[in-house]
Amino acid sequence: MAKTSAIEKNNRRRKSVAQDASKRAALKAIIMNQSLPIEERFKATLKLASLPRDGSKTRVRNRCEVTGRPRAYYRKLKMSRIALRELGNFGKVPGIVKSSW
Repeated sequence: MAKTSAIEKNNRRRKSVAQDASKRAALKAIIMNQSLPIEERFKATLKLASLPRDGSKTRVRNRCEVTGRPRAYYRKLKMSRIALRELGNFGKVPGIVKSSW
């Protein structure tokens, strides 16, 4: 089980990303627009840099919904390999059968 503080920090980051998404998208559109004057684009760059870093999408870490484990994460299931195996052994995940040979 992961530290509760790490899980909560990641959840705060997810909320911050959701709140700042529209602001960031608008500023990035201004920055990437080549037809605008360079001064206006530079001001938009400074505004983007002044926004909180945790509002960036790349700061969010994919974590297991069951255990909070940050590694060996399956995006489709939102679960780590270890949690998937345990739940599969108990028959909690449909379509998963433990293989043995």
